[in-house]
Amino acid sequence: MIDIYRAFVTIATLELDALSHFYQDLLEQAPQHYLPQVYAEFQLPGLRLGLFQIRPSDRQEFVNPQQGTLSLTLEVADLETAIAQLTTLGYPPPGSIITTYYGYEIYAYDPMGNRLILYTPGENLTPPDSNRSLS
Repeated sequence: MIDIYRAFVTIATLELDALSHFYQDLLEQAPQHYLPQVYAEFQLPGLRLGLFQIRPSDRQEFVNPQQGTLSLTLEVADLETAIAQLTTLGYPPPGSIITTYYGYEIYAYDPMGNRLILYTPGENLTPPDSNRSLS
């Protein structure tokens, strides 16, 4: 058995500065570790989020015409506030709030097209108007 001490999510990008600024604004914190044009790391409750600049020699490995399957899921205290913040950053969620068996969620995308799922557990939110469009 492998001894695993920690796990974290990393997102590859060709635009580290832009992606780092987006997550800095969204998460309202500076990266804990930052090496320009190489790596940025944010510490979230229970998760480290790393962003790394794709080296020119590795670009083919990351070039994929289809959208990736990675989703960064963030549990938020107030979904409406999170939506407002994404909208202010210029990345409004393209759809409506979705009611699920565990709460309410919205899909959004960062500047590089990585999927964000922001959700609030059902016991913390009054049910939204399911027909409300956010776009």
